[in-house]
Amino acid sequence: MDVNTRRLRYFVAVAEELHFSRAAARLFVAQQALSKQIRELEAELGVTLLNRTTRRVELTEDGEHFLEVARGVLEAWDDGLRRVRLASRAGQRVLRLGFVVGAALELTRPILAEFARRHPDVELRLQEAALSDPSCGLADGSSDLAILRPPLSLAGVQRLPLFVEPVVACLGSSHRLAGRSMISPTELLDEPLTVGGGHDAAWRGFWSLSAFRTEGHPPRIVETSSPTEEAELVASGVATALTGAAMARYLVRPGLVYVPVEPHPGSEVSLAWREDAPSEVVSLFVQAAKDVRDAERDLVRGIEHPVVVNSP
Repeated sequence: MDVNTRRLRYFVAVAEELHFSRAAARLFVAQQALSKQIRELEAELGVTLLNRTTRRVELTEDGEHFLEVARGVLEAWDDGLRRVRLASRAGQRVLRLGFVVGAALELTRPILAEFARRHPDVELRLQEAALSDPSCGLADGSSDLAILRPPLSLAGVQRLPLFVEPVVACLGSSHRLAGRSMISPTELLDEPLTVGGGHDAAWRGFWSLSAFRTEGHPPRIVETSSPTEEAELVASGVATALTGAAMARYLVRPGLVYVPVEPHPGSEVSLAWREDAPSEVVSLFVQAAKDVRDAERDLVRGIEHPVVVNSP
């Protein structure tokens, strides 16, 4: 028997919510796919974990026992991965920096340069994260620290905010809202929105406007695996994307239009690291980043208050 961790995580979500629709929304997967995974898990185990009726879902006695097992397995698996990776680099002067697409924008280069100047003996390894991992390697321990965009569901993470970037809607040039100078978040609630394939509920909820939704108004998610794929989906009119305002500077191409979204709290870009993995080199990098952020006030101001030109 080979039960994968994804099915265990799916089962735990259903067991905690006792509602397939809520669990599917929490995991950002289709309810039909979630039900199929649970049925296959029950078939592999040879037991019934859930009693389902049209009105309610409840754990069987076997399900109660297996919930404890699943939680223990997932906790041990995640902890084991972190411990192995920590042990493999013990005593090394190596710093693995994960980052989202765009990293810290124009602030990236001066931060990296200042750290290299201060600590030439530390090997800095840069690791761009896929859209499927908004924690940029912090969740599985493959990064020591990361430049990322909160919020994250991952617990035990400390962060140093670098700036807050305005959010814009990336639209196809023929979209009904493409000629606007500004869009309200509520005007996008019925739009199919692109979201990366990760399972972090807080991160996915932010980019699908969950803070602006009412119950019974779920998001229409279009899964994407890369910024290039996202741009193609938007340009072809299949979906709309919410993104940081810097994309209007970095991804200019025919068929795409960027319109500011207001009111919106904006997208924070932070330097983040795990509390349970203290490291001297992490502290050194955090200090260098803080000093650069505080010194480069004009640069930060330009990022936080850009001029977005809408030119369909």
